[in-house]
Amino acid sequence: MERVTKVTLTTELPIGAEVACALARTPELFLHLVAPILTAPHLRFPQPVVPGVEASARLWWFGALPTWRHHLRLVRLEPHSIYTNEWGGPVRTWNHLLTFEPIGESRCRYTDEIELGDGPRGIPVALFARLMFRHRHRRWRKLATLLANSGLDLRPSPTDRP
Repeated sequence: MERVTKVTLTTELPIGAEVACALARTPELFLHLVAPILTAPHLRFPQPVVPGVEASARLWWFGALPTWRHHLRLVRLEPHSIYTNEWGGPVRTWNHLLTFEPIGESRCRYTDEIELGDGPRGIPVALFARLMFRHRHRRWRKLATLLANSGLDLRPSPTDRP
């Protein structure tokens, strides 16, 4: 039986949970959050983005060094959470839960939680996940602050809901 390691990081965002979760459903946000460390120039999701949808793309370190092909399957999509199964290269199992807990009309608590399948590569993959989460959360906070201060109406429209 494969051993599982859990990596979790939580941060507060100055935007509502519905808005944050709607943004998180877009490939463009994913690409923004992992840049410039990782890029995936050919990442495309079939539309509509619904449970069961799969996508894959070659990841590049800093846009210059090609790495493995990363695969993602959307398992669950709820008003305040997204759950995916991912794999590729050194990553055998990367079960990713993103949750957006409302803590007011214009604030939410964002949590990334990943279950990693251990194996010989489990320790370096867990270390990479921790470092990448710190980077992602820093970029989320900057983007959410820009949006919150933009003066835009960030209330979700009925089409932003699953």
